[in-house]
Amino acid sequence: MISFSKMNGAGNDFVVLDNRDESLSLSREQIARLCNRQRGIGADGLLAVEPSQNGADYRMRYYNADGGEAEMCGNGARCFARFVNRLTGGKLHKVSFETIAGVIRAEFDGDLVTITLSPPFGMAMGAALNVDGEPMTVHSVNTGVPHAVVVVDGDLEKVDIRRFGSAIRFHEHFAPSGTNVNFMKVLEPGPVAIRTYERGVEDETLACGTGMVACALIHAKLADIHPPIRVQVRGGDTLEVNFMDLGDNAYDNVTLKGPADFTFDGSVAIG
Repeated sequence: MISFSKMNGAGNDFVVLDNRDESLSLSREQIARLCNRQRGIGADGLLAVEPSQNGADYRMRYYNADGGEAEMCGNGARCFARFVNRLTGGKLHKVSFETIAGVIRAEFDGDLVTITLSPPFGMAMGAALNVDGEPMTVHSVNTGVPHAVVVVDGDLEKVDIRRFGSAIRFHEHFAPSGTNVNFMKVLEPGPVAIRTYERGVEDETLACGTGMVACALIHAKLADIHPPIRVQVRGGDTLEVNFMDLGDNAYDNVTLKGPADFTFDGSVAIG
């Protein structure tokens, strides 16, 4: 039996494990089973706390629902930080942790967590793509993981996320690794609203932290506006993205502020 916590970050849900003693070694199949909503606990991904290897306070391992390890997850990072804070007595003001995408820093404000991400890179604007027979203008940027962004002029609720999200995710333009896909609607006045198709989940999720950051950066670029940018997600929460624009598609001090909640704790047998 292993102990776990189920956590939620703006609608993105996770199974979170304490592996500081490195006694757990789960296979891809076991992780996928834990994340399965019919036969397991159910989650968009799994987080594991491990000892630091390169000078941060901890190491964050993140696995998508298919069991494959991914570089980073913004909503997962906020949940990871709150989980670590609870593990260590709830007295931390800030914490740092290593990810494949770089070192993430988190600060606590009650139930809200602000994470500072590694600098985004690879911004590319205005790619004209044929997406499942439809012409689309697709922007992209890597915010720890790759993201594509499509601006929606019409009703965001009517977008066929599975059809077009999957087509862009596997499009040859983003080969061989593929990409996460965000559909963004600019609300006037107010935040941008987004819907996200997540690579590794292979479906729409209620929120995606790195996707929020990607949309905020693309929106600021297209509209020539300054942060903070508020982003409304499918799960109902509105989060805040801030950053420093260095020019020439370079950014620093990129932060994402939002909730990270404990849902329940439990234990499960791993076959």
